[in-house]
Amino acid sequence: MTHSLDPLLRPKSVAVIGASDNPARIGGRPIFSMLEGGFKGRLYPVNPNRETIQGLRSYPNISSVPEPVDSVVISVPEKIALDVVRECAASGVKSAVMFTSGFAEIGASGVEAQLELRKIALESGMRIVGPNCLGVFNLNQGWFGTFANTLASKKIPTGPIGIVTQSGAYGGHLFTITQNRGVGTNYWVTTGNEVDVDVAEVIEFYAKEPDIKVIVSYAEGIKDGSRLCRALEAARKAKKPVIFMKVGSTEAGARAAASHTASLAGEDAIYDGMFKQFGVYRAETTEEMADIAYVCQFGRYPAGPKIGLQTISGGIGVQLADAATKYGFDVKPLPKSTQDKILDLIPFAGVNNPIDFTGQVLNERKLLEDSMRHVIDEADYDSQILYLASLPISQFTKDISLEIFTSLREQYPNELMILSLIGPPESRASYEALGYPCFEDHSLAVRAMAALRYFGEVFQREGPDLQATISKNKVIMKGQKLSEFEAKKILSIAGLPITLETLVQTSEEAIHFWRKIEKPVALKISSSNLRHKTEIGGVLLNLNDEHGIREAFNKLSEIAKEISEESPIEGILICEMIDNGVETVLGVVKDPVFGPTVMFGLGGIFIEILKDVTFRVAPFDAKEAHMMINEIRGRAILDGVRGAPPVDVDALAEALSQLSLFAATNIDNVDSIDLNPFIVLPRGAKIVDALIIASD
Repeated sequence: MTHSLDPLLRPKSVAVIGASDNPARIGGRPIFSMLEGGFKGRLYPVNPNRETIQGLRSYPNISSVPEPVDSVVISVPEKIALDVVRECAASGVKSAVMFTSGFAEIGASGVEAQLELRKIALESGMRIVGPNCLGVFNLNQGWFGTFANTLASKKIPTGPIGIVTQSGAYGGHLFTITQNRGVGTNYWVTTGNEVDVDVAEVIEFYAKEPDIKVIVSYAEGIKDGSRLCRALEAARKAKKPVIFMKVGSTEAGARAAASHTASLAGEDAIYDGMFKQFGVYRAETTEEMADIAYVCQFGRYPAGPKIGLQTISGGIGVQLADAATKYGFDVKPLPKSTQDKILDLIPFAGVNNPIDFTGQVLNERKLLEDSMRHVIDEADYDSQILYLASLPISQFTKDISLEIFTSLREQYPNELMILSLIGPPESRASYEALGYPCFEDHSLAVRAMAALRYFGEVFQREGPDLQATISKNKVIMKGQKLSEFEAKKILSIAGLPITLETLVQTSEEAIHFWRKIEKPVALKISSSNLRHKTEIGGVLLNLNDEHGIREAFNKLSEIAKEISEESPIEGILICEMIDNGVETVLGVVKDPVFGPTVMFGLGGIFIEILKDVTFRVAPFDAKEAHMMINEIRGRAILDGVRGAPPVDVDALAEALSQLSLFAATNIDNVDSIDLNPFIVLPRGAKIVDALIIASD
């Protein structure tokens, strides 16, 4: 099956418009790079002022090229760029790489031109990457649609990594850093202003491309959140790690991102929740992106958290244990029988976990090799990290070290082991060729293993088909103002638990309800215009006798009369009091990028001061809701503290899932939902207060 980006990323014919005979110029670099890199297709320079360019026949315009080409590189001034694009579309060009700047990134003056560019792309079907981009490449094919300085070489090592970034300059920087780290890249795409092709679509292409095993991405903002979610889910299903740097997490960063690419910078907390939802590793630095991409390209992921730590240094062993514990690994001791076997071989060893062989272990090959076999065969570790310092490269020990690890790989081809060793890149090459990732810094080795464990868990998850389970109870409420009572009725129909309550018009009706439920009650003024009832004294709590209820009803009725002109009153809401639970907050916001997005957090200071909340894009199931709940810093409160019983987390997860289904169903009708508080009980849970703001 072909992809719409095939002509762009796997072209069989290419034209360079604005081609230069000088390889140092922007219009000359793609041609030079393709000639040097052995482009496997047909190459057509286009320049009306020259008969030949870099030894190739030159054509005066795209219409004179003898075939409709798969892709064109457009390197012309902004003032003629639109005319060139129109000519390309008329000539049947399938895709275009636009270096040209001067569009939306410069502000309002360039927006109109970019809209026209998009119109051409939509009407013609010609795929456009850019404008204002650094281009694309496919190393295996020798296709260099870029003017980047660092890429014009036959000697660039290829590999299973696909890179896509919005920023061209950062894309070049990232490629260089990853190359230096030993990351083999094949595809590289910079999307620039994203008039047509965006980061999400390239990720989707990588997810389906057999030659790509790991995806690395950088973005300042996303315009189509739904497409990104679909692309990330496709990558997860294909068991391809996605390492993503999303910048603009601060107010200053968001402003800079917007001014740089004219991208929508959504709320960072929502991005963070979305990445967790779809199994994306969010990197904070370029070094981290390079390290995680490097270790993922080996294609081995642990099945669980049990880790074995082996070292020739006791001090490093302690550091490894601390770091592994911090990252949530299970640093369980070796079985006693295995400890005894290792001590028989190395009486001076430390045999708990970490296992300290000491630096003398390589005096005899049998000692280390046999000890490691015992660990692999008997300890049931999901992964292992070995600190070897300079032993693998020392002139005295390098040969025996390589023999040991070659033998171990032959016997245990699937064993996941990261080596920490000191030396230049070439010294690590033999071990990397055997399938051992290598790190100088042992703490970074632990971080890398934690990333592999994260992906291992992600790839074991089954993503439900939630579209089939979305509630069919779509509510038509555009332009409506809903009272708390009306909001709760709607949410109850959608499967969310609400308090026992009713709307009354007299004190006698209120007393009758109280007698029926035999519980303390709360009375609230009910009005669709009144969102903050407590501020006007419109809520009275813990009423548990006839006299108190009658007085409370009369008091609220007087307040209602005073505000009736501004806030028409539909009655007094009487509902059961809820205690013995944990106060939480559930909410829905319509994010401009991702649409309906569900929030969860604990109530009180946790949300007001600590802002201890997490997000997910709707819809999601109860399993995802459990993961969401487990992310908050105050999670332990749900398990009971200071004598309080644990609460029903399953009921909370089910409510979050049902809320997400309701939000997804009513995406066109609801701007926001606030369930505050939502009280989770030892058994069950209840919405105590609800606010739904309908779309205009």
